[in-house]
Amino acid sequence: MSKLIIKYPSGATPIDPEEIKDLIPDYISTLGELNQLEQANIADAVVWTGRQRLEDLLSTTFVMKLHEKMFNQVWRWAGKIRRSNKNIGVMQEQIITSLEQLLKNTEWWIENKTFPIDETAIRFHHRLVHIHVFANGNGRHARLMTDLLLEANGTGKFSWGAGTDPTPLEVEGTKRTEYISALKNADQNDFADLIKFARS
Repeated sequence: MSKLIIKYPSGATPIDPEEIKDLIPDYISTLGELNQLEQANIADAVVWTGRQRLEDLLSTTFVMKLHEKMFNQVWRWAGKIRRSNKNIGVMQEQIITSLEQLLKNTEWWIENKTFPIDETAIRFHHRLVHIHVFANGNGRHARLMTDLLLEANGTGKFSWGAGTDPTPLEVEGTKRTEYISALKNADQNDFADLIKFARS
């Protein structure tokens, strides 16, 4: 049985008690320990992405597999659609339809050059976070997916604010507040702040 008790940073989605039961290491008791373990898992996933065909990026299979690779050493539900509704995101039964629509829209935007590539990537990121496919890790997953999308289209990945503040976005602070604020502006179809933040 997990001893994990989490004090969530602002804007974070709480993990349900049933989902916490699926924590694989039984020695984790703090958010700091969890973040450290997840970060090591994500580093392995980044190595894995270097061996993948990025032409297959905009597929539900890749979306699921990337999340699995990012969190499979930590959570048993890694790479699986969330089983409950959250304080953010579409209804659980709408996840697959919403995700498939986003992937098709993004392909269309790229093929037709609907937006500059940075804006396409940010729109993709914002909507993927909003859908909230997984129980947790959606922000980190969406940022890595977005960076891979940029790479697949010959553009450098985003810094996600690291150019001005090296603090991880999972940690409470000014950088996280700025990111959450930019996401909320994007909810109103104003993507300027999120694009600026991503390139800062």
